[in-house]
Amino acid sequence: MRLNQCQNFHDFRRMARQRLPGPIFNYIDGAADDETTYRRNTQAFEACDLVPDVLRGVAQVDMSVSVMGQKLALPVYCSPTALQRLFHHDGERAVAAAAGKFGTMFGVSSLGTVSLEEARKISGGPQVYQFYFHKDRGLNRDMMARAKKAGVQVMMLTVDSITGGNRERDKRTGFAIPFRLNLAGIAQFAIKPAWAVNYVTHERFRLPQLDGHVDMGGGAMSISRYFTDMLDPAMSWDDVAAMVKEWGGQFCLKGIMSVEDARRAVDIGCTGIVLSNHGGRQLDGSRSAFDQLAEIVDAVGDRIDVMMDGGVQRGTHVLKALALGAKAVGLGRYYLFPLAAAGQPGVERALDLMRIEIERAMKLMGCRSVSDLQRRHLRFR
Repeated sequence: MRLNQCQNFHDFRRMARQRLPGPIFNYIDGAADDETTYRRNTQAFEACDLVPDVLRGVAQVDMSVSVMGQKLALPVYCSPTALQRLFHHDGERAVAAAAGKFGTMFGVSSLGTVSLEEARKISGGPQVYQFYFHKDRGLNRDMMARAKKAGVQVMMLTVDSITGGNRERDKRTGFAIPFRLNLAGIAQFAIKPAWAVNYVTHERFRLPQLDGHVDMGGGAMSISRYFTDMLDPAMSWDDVAAMVKEWGGQFCLKGIMSVEDARRAVDIGCTGIVLSNHGGRQLDGSRSAFDQLAEIVDAVGDRIDVMMDGGVQRGTHVLKALALGAKAVGLGRYYLFPLAAAGQPGVERALDLMRIEIERAMKLMGCRSVSDLQRRHLRFR
């Protein structure tokens, strides 16, 4: 399949599967335990129907939104994700450039493979820095200071990953960073030699945000040990409140799923929350963010910007979330598969298809702006 033949998420997924060795494809595609939550994330959108208005004069539509003080040309953004140069040698560079071209927000992870400073230079759009809470409080402070110096607009603390999820697909192949593959995993790499050639002929794979802490040469620490040894499961609301105060700007918690936690985020001064179950990669059996969205918006939506991610594969999914009160919607696998398939052109095509789908769906819904989308446009089965 060629890039110009890709018309949707499923096409990009197939194209990525053709290019990537099995262990890497399954790292993107997989989730925790029985992957129930992973499937439920998309099924939640499918259990909700749209009820359109007609004859509303929608020759032009405005898809822009404002979230956490940032103006986005689209109501979607590229959520920060780890290890992107493992999927394509350009990694975060490709995503930053594509997001900038479409006037939307993107993020760099503390497990990112391009430095947040380099990414900041590539895109003129808003940038998020997603980080984890470490036992080393000095490292946490250093990360925030570095992000501020680089011109990052939004700090995003992931709060649902104090330990790694049980990702059984990875265990079956022995997938780990640095690579420690078993025979099954090695065999899957052997049948995709083009990926290996690409990997070894480009710059060394590294994690610039964690230089000196996680060594891709196999010295300091593996990714799995990073989660078990460096992250602090004792992280508390008091710890986060101190970080929000120290940052003194737009601060978002990713991984909020309950009304009580949403209210606590407001109380400690956060300006945004992302309802998320980490794409089903952490706690299997957890509720979908879309199913939690209405009650959390009702509880705190007038005091904090509420976003969501998980399972988003279509423009109509985005419209359903916006109609329930989300300020913007995060994309993850939706842009990772195109990245893996074709680099920056893949991400750009995916974002363009999403833009077209949102614009078309808004016209068919009779909505000239995002604010026109209301709950009366939805029915739940």
